[in-house]
Amino acid sequence: MGEISIKLDMPTEHMRKIFGMQDAYLKKLEKDFKVTVVDRNGSVVISGEEENVIRASSVLKQLTIISKRGNEIEEQSVDYAITMGMEEKEQVISEIDSDCICHTINGKPIKPKTLGQKAYVDAIRNNMIVFGLGPAGTGKTYLAMAMAITAFKNDEVSRIILTRPAIEAGEKLGFLPGDLQSKVDPYLRPLYDALYQIMGPESFAKNMEKGLIEVAPLAYMRGRTLDNAYIILDEAQNTTPAQMKMFLTRIGFGSKVIVTGDSSQKDLPTGTKSGLDVAVRVLSKINDIAFCNLTSKDVVRHPLVQKIVKAYDDFESREKSRSREKYGKR
Repeated sequence: MGEISIKLDMPTEHMRKIFGMQDAYLKKLEKDFKVTVVDRNGSVVISGEEENVIRASSVLKQLTIISKRGNEIEEQSVDYAITMGMEEKEQVISEIDSDCICHTINGKPIKPKTLGQKAYVDAIRNNMIVFGLGPAGTGKTYLAMAMAITAFKNDEVSRIILTRPAIEAGEKLGFLPGDLQSKVDPYLRPLYDALYQIMGPESFAKNMEKGLIEVAPLAYMRGRTLDNAYIILDEAQNTTPAQMKMFLTRIGFGSKVIVTGDSSQKDLPTGTKSGLDVAVRVLSKINDIAFCNLTSKDVVRHPLVQKIVKAYDDFESREKSRSREKYGKR
């Protein structure tokens, strides 16, 4: 293929957002697609090999659509748009961005940012129980919280119940100082942080006092029936099979459940099976239970986190291959 140039109209205010500070995002796009992009008074000219120019221009069009909706263009958005452009799926970027779950207390929209996150959000809408599985930074808990708070505000459920196993799934809280709340707070802090950001401290405190929002360690779910509630079990990889079964059998009428976890980050004692791993095998064929596997591509924290997750994934794959080869020869 020969070299071509394509001219795109792009208002200056959107150009600044898309190009990034000191043209950092633009340089990344030029490097990855091997093209040259030149600013020409309210338009850009993209030059290079035909296929690369077409893909790069498509990515810029998608980012312009997102910018025109009032969104900030972040490095993660650019990285993901480029990745999708490489896979010829760039048109999905603006489609994903159109799905707004709710807004934070500061007015920032909460949306899925990747195909995996979009599938996760859709699964939550369409199923009674959803398992969100994947590495740190993929938005498993945050998106679940956003969906729960939206359902609560829309009167689809009467309360929100948030739980996670405390201290290595053993939940041995006795040695910590203070009352029950001060004992469990450090282990539930990520859940509080998300609630504060989405609901605001005042609304959260008011609903907490009324008992409409409950944040508690997993052990305190035993013996209860949870009707008409949005229930989130976080850090589920640290449950035992018995704890997971206990939790899932608490579910009552009108409730929705989201279970989040990362099987690569277990804190269970050596030799103890994870309740999350067992649940994936036992429940995979039951209707109205969905399993969403998020990957390093769905990491929406700092881009370095995505690289760290992928490096560990690659390392663990190599170790498993070596182990199979070693024991296969015996």
